[in-house]
Amino acid sequence: MKVLVVGGTGLIGGHAALFLADKGHDVTLMARSAPSVPALAGFPFIPTHYVDDDVADGRLQGFDWLVFAAGVDIRQLPQDGSMTEDAFYTRYNSEGIPRFFAAAKAAGIKRAAYIGTFYPQVAPDKIEVSPYVRSRKLADDSIRAMSDESFAVCSLNAPFVLGHLPGLEVEHLYYNYLYAAGLMEGVPLFAPEGGTNHITTPSLSEAVLGALEHGESGRAYLVGDQNLSWKAYFQLWCDAVGNPQDLEVRSEEHPLLPDIIMFAGRGATVSYQPEGVKELGYGTGRVAGTIAELVAHFRESQ
Repeated sequence: MKVLVVGGTGLIGGHAALFLADKGHDVTLMARSAPSVPALAGFPFIPTHYVDDDVADGRLQGFDWLVFAAGVDIRQLPQDGSMTEDAFYTRYNSEGIPRFFAAAKAAGIKRAAYIGTFYPQVAPDKIEVSPYVRSRKLADDSIRAMSDESFAVCSLNAPFVLGHLPGLEVEHLYYNYLYAAGLMEGVPLFAPEGGTNHITTPSLSEAVLGALEHGESGRAYLVGDQNLSWKAYFQLWCDAVGNPQDLEVRSEEHPLLPDIIMFAGRGATVSYQPEGVKELGYGTGRVAGTIAELVAHFRESQ
């Protein structure tokens, strides 16, 4: 199949692109900037801003499948006060994503997998109070409502994602490595209260392929792998770096998990049974191994 991966130069989209290509599909990347990592350099590339550009101009024609791994979060929020949180997330998530999907449907794309976030499903009480969570909920609902006999859409709402793409540095994962190794001077080593589910990029890419091949149209899959307390999670990093710890659990804001990114709330425990494991055919039990791979990569790159 001819597959368009939007957001295909990032960790999630890039890994999905490589996985789909390895399965024999003809993959094209779409993003604002050309891929910077060697592993993605050989893919056809269409420079596009999914909101600011006119995607109804024909650039979406000729593709069978769509993977959408874009959208915005707190990392892209303007810090100069030029837009409010609500206006920003409305423009780029609530309105921008459905507009793109409507253009994809009009262009004749038959099946689409949208990679969203788990917050609207695991913390529904935050939909009315968090502009980000609300925007993701509205985008998800809008695009799945487009499903019909000509356009099958399902969403894969993922938790915290762990993974590695050679040549792409993911800062927050690198900071986990430094933190567990005791290399962040003056930053105390402890675990916050609560915990969450985690998934790896190999599992998420397998779920993407399953969704494109035979996912239930119109469904929002709450995907995931392993439920871990934050203590257990950070201890996996400590074990992998050779600095085993019995971490103290504190109620205070954590230096690597500030309140601003913890949309379920500080100290919340988000635990659930992942959906679609058998139906979509994705693997589980990969969290510890992926952390070990990340540590090995960070050590080699130093």
